[in-house]
Amino acid sequence: MGLSDCREPFETKRAYQFGRRAQDILFSALALLALAPFMLLLALIIVIDSPGAGPIFVQERIGKNGKSFRFFKFRSMVPQAEEKLGELLKDNEMDGPVFKIKEDPRITRIGKFIRKTGIDELPQLLNILKGNMSLVGPRPALPREVEQYDEFDRRRLSVKPGLTCYWQIQPHRNSLSFEEWMELDQKYIRERSFWVDWKIIFGTVKAVVTMQGE
Repeated sequence: MGLSDCREPFETKRAYQFGRRAQDILFSALALLALAPFMLLLALIIVIDSPGAGPIFVQERIGKNGKSFRFFKFRSMVPQAEEKLGELLKDNEMDGPVFKIKEDPRITRIGKFIRKTGIDELPQLLNILKGNMSLVGPRPALPREVEQYDEFDRRRLSVKPGLTCYWQIQPHRNSLSFEEWMELDQKYIRERSFWVDWKIIFGTVKAVVTMQGE
């Protein structure tokens, strides 16, 4: 993809890097243990509500320095949803390379709820434990989106993608333009610290409780 120029443009403190990875391992492992019964129940509900495919959706995403990885989330759409995307591209409500529509006909009944609360993202705790992602960072992009990035957009690939970010905790986040989304990611890259990470984590908890999702 020619993404060799996406590497982090500045030295990051070793203490922050080490502490951040230790934090990711500890909290993702604890969360997976604590949430395992709930996640198993949710997986069963997803299969009952929309049979024909497994409860976990696996997709290729682009991570730090342009490296691809297998990304996990609870399935919120009907089987073969990716194959049906071409029919809906004309209705895209987002600018830039991102696709989103408010009333996506591919979303299932349970899918609407888990997207609204953000709990469809819970399987990404596995990505965090594996080291593909972090608790906080720019959301991982699709390969087709990255192919359309300009030099400014590609800077978001200089850090590890995250489960949550500044964009994720914005009220009515899908009403933001693609440029505003990229500016929020750049803001995080400039400001990141343990304080900023935990501010975003607590903001995410609030967003989930108040159902500020899709």
